[in-house]
Amino acid sequence: MKYAEFVKAGEMKIVDKPMPKIEEDDDVIIKVLRTCVCGSDLWAYRGLEEQGHENDGHEIIGVIEEVGKDITTVKKGDFVIAPFTHGCGHCRACLAGFDGVCMSHGLGENFSVGYQAEYVRFQHAQWSLVKIPGKPEDYSEGMLKSFLALADVMATGYHAARVANVRPGDSVIVLGDGAVGLSAIIAAKLRGAKQIVSTSRHPDREKIAREFGATDNVAQRDEEGIQNLINITRGGADAVLECVGSKLSNKEAIQVGRPGAIVGRVGLPHGAELNPGLIFYKNMSVAGGPASVTTYDKEILLKAVLDGKINPGKVFTKTYDLDQINEAYQDMVDRKVIKSYIKVRD
Repeated sequence: MKYAEFVKAGEMKIVDKPMPKIEEDDDVIIKVLRTCVCGSDLWAYRGLEEQGHENDGHEIIGVIEEVGKDITTVKKGDFVIAPFTHGCGHCRACLAGFDGVCMSHGLGENFSVGYQAEYVRFQHAQWSLVKIPGKPEDYSEGMLKSFLALADVMATGYHAARVANVRPGDSVIVLGDGAVGLSAIIAAKLRGAKQIVSTSRHPDREKIAREFGATDNVAQRDEEGIQNLINITRGGADAVLECVGSKLSNKEAIQVGRPGAIVGRVGLPHGAELNPGLIFYKNMSVAGGPASVTTYDKEILLKAVLDGKINPGKVFTKTYDLDQINEAYQDMVDRKVIKSYIKVRD
């Protein structure tokens, strides 16, 4: 089968690998229909960190091909969202709605890797998979894009809003204009925020941010941008959704929240440092981590997509086939696309 392999910074290639097999009784094999490139995949591709595994692809929708003997919740032929997390659904963390850090197995088994491929082995599948009603051919390509967004970025954006306790009437600042930041705008609107400030310097991304619910945009950076964000939210936001993960973004998140604000931190941290003194004297809280994908999809997000209430698939702005994997990565690095959508098969 075709499999996307990380070679070195700036190079992904397609190789031939054996079909995955059931290895544990709670495994399933999924025939991949659609996958994509995540912003977190780009850190190694850009040469900014060492690659810890063959590749980082972790977002798919597909059809169940085979199930292990302990699987009773899905069967061959079911159409599913495969979250990048693999919660058990019954440990204390999962029951509290934090299945992104399930306590039943280690983090190494809780996250998907190597999913830019024609088939994947999905571990701990009994509770974590999300069934989509009907068959793939029942849906438009636009709907398939939104389903794929539910495998990670939409749920991650929602996680930022949830842990920041965004409530009706709140003012919210969203740091980051990638797919997660744009999804966080959808989430803030879903939760009733009255003012949602995006922070894009790119007209195409600002346009989507406003379609998703942003009421304002601050494009400036550094001290000017920080002051503008504070001014536009009348002294700082009630909630700040940090969707980048950089040192500067984390520092800014603390600066632009009002006293007592909560920062929802979902950007994968890279060199990020927080000032405990500043947090203390502003009475702020910082929360966040890996998203509770299965929980949010089953309880809120899948229905919102099916009902036409949200359309997160708009973050996918160009379609590729699997053989174009390197182009899909490079175009995201060059900011030619917001998020690359990969059509593995019809």
